[in-house]
Amino acid sequence: MKIYPYKRLNRPVALRVTSVSLKLPDGTRDRLETSAYSTQQQTVALGTAGHHDWVTATIGLSATLPPGANASDAPWSDLQVLAVLSDGETNSRTVARLRRDRDDGRDWSGSLEVLRDDHMSRAFLAVHAVGTVDGVRGRAIAETDRSWIVDTVSDEPVRGLQLDVQKASFSKTSREWLHAYTDAPWIVDTAARVPTVFVNTDVEGVMRLLDGGGSGVEGKVRDLLVAQMSTDVWTAVFHAAVGDLEVEPGSGPVFPTDWKGEVLREMLPDVVPGVHVEQALREVHRRRTGDSGWAELQTRIHYAAVRRADAAKALGYAIRSLEQMNRGSDT
Repeated sequence: MKIYPYKRLNRPVALRVTSVSLKLPDGTRDRLETSAYSTQQQTVALGTAGHHDWVTATIGLSATLPPGANASDAPWSDLQVLAVLSDGETNSRTVARLRRDRDDGRDWSGSLEVLRDDHMSRAFLAVHAVGTVDGVRGRAIAETDRSWIVDTVSDEPVRGLQLDVQKASFSKTSREWLHAYTDAPWIVDTAARVPTVFVNTDVEGVMRLLDGGGSGVEGKVRDLLVAQMSTDVWTAVFHAAVGDLEVEPGSGPVFPTDWKGEVLREMLPDVVPGVHVEQALREVHRRRTGDSGWAELQTRIHYAAVRRADAAKALGYAIRSLEQMNRGSDT
C-alpha cells in the first residue's frame, strides 16, 4: 500500500451508479433500465439498448465518504469529490465534480458525461476525495478501492476478461508471425488491443470439437479443452500485465487502467494471498525485477489461472462421463 506524508481517511469511498441515459444522434435521450448496470459487478454496459450510434452517455453517481470526512477537527479543508473516468486504450480522461447532498452529510452526488468517440470498449470509473492539507491543495484524502467498469459496447454488465477468439490456418494465414506456430492448437496474443486467442484450424478436428453442441462425452471433452485454453489465456495475460507496469518513483508500481489492471486485480489475491492487492502488486513486481523469488511464484500464478478456468470442474465432469461410459460398456 502507498504511504502518504499527511493524514488521510483510512477507509475507501463507496460509489454507486444511480442512472444511465444515452443521447442519440437525433437529440433524443433513452434512459436505460437498471439492468444496464450492476452494483455487484460494479459495471455499466452501454450496449444494452442496442443503440450503436449513441453520442454521449450520462451516468448518475452517488458517493459516500468514510466516517470522519466532515469532522470538525479534520486536518483538511476545501473538501471536494471528483469522479474520474480513465481509458488507457485511448489515453483519455474525463473528470466530473460531485456536489454534497447536505451541508453536514457524507453523501455526494452528480453525473458524468461519457463521449462515445473517446472510447473503444472499456473505461474505468473511480471517485477521489481531495482537499487542502498542510497548506497543499488537491491532496488525496480517500478514493474508491475498486474502479467501476464502463463498457461502451457490451450488452451485459459483467467484469469478466474480454477476449477476441479468431480461427486461422497457421500455415496459410496472411499473419506471417503465426507461421512459426503451425504445430500449436492455439496461440494467445497479448499485444492486441484486447487479448486474442488464435485457434489453429490446421489441427484436425479442433474446430469441430469446439463448435460442437453435444452434451455427452464429446461435450465433456470440449469443456476440458476450453478449460485448458482458458488456463493458457489467464497465464499469458497475467504475465503480459505484470511485465508492462508503470512505476512511480518512490511509491512503486501502479495498476494499469486498461484490461491489464483488471487481470491483476482478479488474480493477485491467489498469487499473493492474505494481503491487500496493492501490496500484492508490489511483491510480485519486487520478485519479477529482483534477484530471487520469481521462479517460485510461477506455481501460484498457474494455480490462479487454473482456478479462473474452472479446470478442476471440467476435468471432474470428463472423468465421471468416461467412468459412466465404461460401466455401460462392461454391462
